[in-house]
Amino acid sequence: MQGREVVVVVVAAVVVMAMMETVTAKPADEEKKNRVYKEKLSDEEHFINEEHNPDYDHEAFLGEDEARTFDQLTPEESKDRLSKIVDRIDLDKNGGVTEKELQIWIEYTQKRYINDDVKRQWNTNNPENKEVLHWEDYKNRVYGFIDNMDPSDLDSEEDDGMTYQEMVKRDKRRWEKADQDGDSALTIEEFTDFLHPEESDHMRPIVVLETMEDIDKDKDGKISLEEYIGDMYRGGADEDESEEPAWVSSEREQFTQFRDKNKDGVMDEEEVRGWIIPDDYNHAEAEAKHLIYEADSDGDRELTKEEILDKYDVFVGSQATDFGEALVRHDEF
Repeated sequence: MQGREVVVVVVAAVVVMAMMETVTAKPADEEKKNRVYKEKLSDEEHFINEEHNPDYDHEAFLGEDEARTFDQLTPEESKDRLSKIVDRIDLDKNGGVTEKELQIWIEYTQKRYINDDVKRQWNTNNPENKEVLHWEDYKNRVYGFIDNMDPSDLDSEEDDGMTYQEMVKRDKRRWEKADQDGDSALTIEEFTDFLHPEESDHMRPIVVLETMEDIDKDKDGKISLEEYIGDMYRGGADEDESEEPAWVSSEREQFTQFRDKNKDGVMDEEEVRGWIIPDDYNHAEAEAKHLIYEADSDGDRELTKEEILDKYDVFVGSQATDFGEALVRHDEF
C-alpha cells in the first residue's frame, strides 16, 4: 500500500467508530435536550465534503475541554500551549514523539473525559454520595418529570425518535446489564459501565443491540442498505443516487463489499458487531497513525516538536467557535 491508501484505511475505521451512538439519560432539568451520548474521539466529522476537518483531530488529541480553550486563543498562544503539551507527550524526553507516545496520550485524554463524566453524573444523581445508586432513585431523578405529563405525551417521540417510556425501558435494560451482582443498585464502577458501555467487554452486546434498534426502522432484526445509509444521510425525497455526496456512494460500497459479510443484502447482529466493535481495531492507535501521517514531513515515522507546531491546526485548530465560555484546565501546564 502507498501512504495515501494506508491513511484512507485508517480514516475509514475511525469514521466507523465515530458513528456509534448509545443512549444515556440526562438529569430531569435536561429532559428536552438530546439524550444521545456519542462515544467517540470527537464530536466533529472527520471529513466534510471530502475535505479533512482539523477540528476532528483537535478534539481527539486534546479532549473536549482543552479543545474549547484552544479555540479561543491566537495562533501564537495555541502554539505556545501546544509546545508544553508536546513536552508531556514525549515520555522519554528524547525530543521526538512516536506513534506509541501519541496513542498513550490520546488514551489518557479519553479516559480522563470518561472519569470526569462519570464523576459529574454520579454527583448529580447521587447527591448524598452513597456507596451505591439504586435504580428507583436514578429513575425518579432523571424521569420524575414524566409523572406530571399528559398520558398522550408519553407516547410522542422526541428528537431521537424514542418516546420517554421507551427511554426508561432502554435505560432499565442497560442498568440491569451493568448491575453485575443483581441488587438493582450500581456502584460507581458499575455506573461507569452503564454510562459508557462500549468501554466494557460484558456491556458490548448492549451497544450492538441499541445500535440495531436505532437503525433497524422496520424492526425485522436486520439492517438493510437503505437503513444503513438513512441513519447517516437524509437526502431529499426526490434525490437519486447520482445526486448524493461522494462519501455516501463510498458508504454504499462499504456496506456491500465489507459490512454485509455473507452478501445477503442486510447486516445481521454478528455483522453489526463486526462493524461497530471490530476485534482488531484500536481507535487511539488509528488516530495516532493518522496524526503521524498528517505531520511527519520527513517521513521518519516520528514527530519533532517543530513538525507538530508546523501542523498545529491539525492538532488543535484555531477557528473561533460558538462554544461560549471555555472550561480552562490548568493541569496541562
